[in-house]
Amino acid sequence: MPATLVYPLAALAEIAGCFAVWAWWRGASVLWLLPGLASLALFGWLLAQVEAGFAGRAFAAYGGVYIAASLLWMWAAEGQRPDLWDLAGAGLCLVGATVILAAPRVV
Repeated sequence: MPATLVYPLAALAEIAGCFAVWAWWRGASVLWLLPGLASLALFGWLLAQVEAGFAGRAFAAYGGVYIAASLLWMWAAEGQRPDLWDLAGAGLCLVGATVILAAPRVV
């Protein structure tokens, strides 16, 4: 699967799973952990689908997408709109992820 598809799906799975644990830790039902753990397992599987020569490179590039997705989650799920600094930081991270993924590599 192409990284442009996998990374956003992985970010959604990771954020949803972590949010479930976060909610449980703050008093929600223990049942929140079931979909949360399933979501985190899906995240791990999705990230393993990225075609990259090294896991570290795939994970590093994913980090930029995760940061941007976390801000979207904050806006969509928590009702807090990202400010200019949030958007600038996420943009820098996405540029960094693009550089990591698109750089010509000598095999």
